[in-house]
Amino acid sequence: MQISVVIERFPVAGSFNISRGAKTFVDVVVTHVCEGSAHAMGESTAIYYEGESAESAKAQIESIIPKISSLSPQQAREDVQKLLPAGSARNAIDAALWSLHAQLSGHSVATLAGLHNPKPLVSAFTISLNDHDKMRRDAADATANGFGLLKLKLTGEGDTQRVAAVRDGAPDARLIVDANESWAKDGELSLDIALQASELAGLGVELIEQPVPHGQDHLLAGVKSSVPLCADESCHSAADVAMCARTYDAVNIKLDKSGGLTEALKIAKAAQDYDLKIMVGCMLSTSLGIAPAFLVAQMAQWVDLDGPALLAKDRADGFVFRDGMIYEL
Repeated sequence: MQISVVIERFPVAGSFNISRGAKTFVDVVVTHVCEGSAHAMGESTAIYYEGESAESAKAQIESIIPKISSLSPQQAREDVQKLLPAGSARNAIDAALWSLHAQLSGHSVATLAGLHNPKPLVSAFTISLNDHDKMRRDAADATANGFGLLKLKLTGEGDTQRVAAVRDGAPDARLIVDANESWAKDGELSLDIALQASELAGLGVELIEQPVPHGQDHLLAGVKSSVPLCADESCHSAADVAMCARTYDAVNIKLDKSGGLTEALKIAKAAQDYDLKIMVGCMLSTSLGIAPAFLVAQMAQWVDLDGPALLAKDRADGFVFRDGMIYEL
C-alpha cells in the first residue's frame, strides 16, 4: 500500500463556542491509502483537550507507515490497534483502511462491519455557548431550519437560565446538554447535580453529558439524577465502559476519542452488555470524518453528528442535513 497524510483546514460557520473556548476553523488530518487502482481516505480531528494537535496526529501516523505499508488493509488495521493509542491519529488511518478493504473486497464498510442498510438518522444540532439572547436566537434559527433535537453547551454557571432561554426560542425541540466537565472544580462538585438535573428535567432536558472532569467520576457516586448522565471524556475505549457503568447511564462514542470504527464497535457492544444507552457524537469535521461514525450511530439512542453542518462549507458529496435528519447521498 501507498500511504500519505495531510492536514486540511475548514472554516467554521461563525464561531463554535464551548466552556473551554471558541473555534473559528478546524484542522483535520486526512490519510490517503492506495493499492492498485483503489484509493481510500480517512479523516480525524485532534482531541485538543487531550493534548493532541493535527501536527502530532500526522506525525504519529507517519511513524507507523513503514510498519504497515506491506500488509493487507485488513491486517494493517489489526496492527494499527496495537501500534497507536486510542485517539485521532488512529481514527484517520483506521477509517482509511476500512474503506480500502471495502473497495478491494467489493463490499461496503457497513457490510464489513455487520451493519447492513444504514438508515437516515435524527441528528442533534449544537447551540454554542453564548449569552442567553444569542442562544435563544440560535435555537429558534435551528428549529426553523428543521432541527428538532438541540444540544446545548453549558458552563457550570447560569446553566438553568441558558436552557430556559433556549426552551423559549425552541418550545417544541428535544434538548440534550453538554456540561463539558464544568460542574466540578478542584476535586469537588461545584453545584448540586441532583437539583440542577431536576431543574433541567422541568425544561425538558433528556440527557446530560459529562458533568464532572474525566478522572473525577467518583464524585457522581450516590447522585440521584432525574436526567440520565452520559460519559463523554470519561469513555475512550471499551475498557472504560465497566467504570462508566458505575456512575453513568449512557456513553458518548466519538471515533476521534476511541481511535476509529474498530474500537467504536467494541465500545457499543460493551455498552449494550452493561445495559447502558449509547450516544454517538463528533468533533468539528467534514462528512469524510462522519462517515464511519454514521454506521455506529445506527445503534445509538442519541445522535450528534452535526460536525459538517457547523462548517462554512463541507466536502463535495457529503451528508445531507434535512428536516433535522442526516442522510447519506
